[in-house]
Amino acid sequence: MPTTPPEPPASRRPVQGGGCLIAAGLIIGPIVGMLFGETSMGLVGGLVLGVIGAIAVAVIDRRR
Repeated sequence: MPTTPPEPPASRRPVQGGGCLIAAGLIIGPIVGMLFGETSMGLVGGLVLGVIGAIAVAVIDRRR
């Protein structure tokens, strides 16, 4: 008995990635923190800003 090939998945638009913002925050944050003598705070601040940016990219991408 012949079988029919499976249907191809519905095409979706590519999803934007915000992970690069988190990585950039983790790299740039401590560098900026060194200028102020607070490397750890720079790391935490860079992480927070990167996560906020990644969330913003996800929300904006979801609306399109």
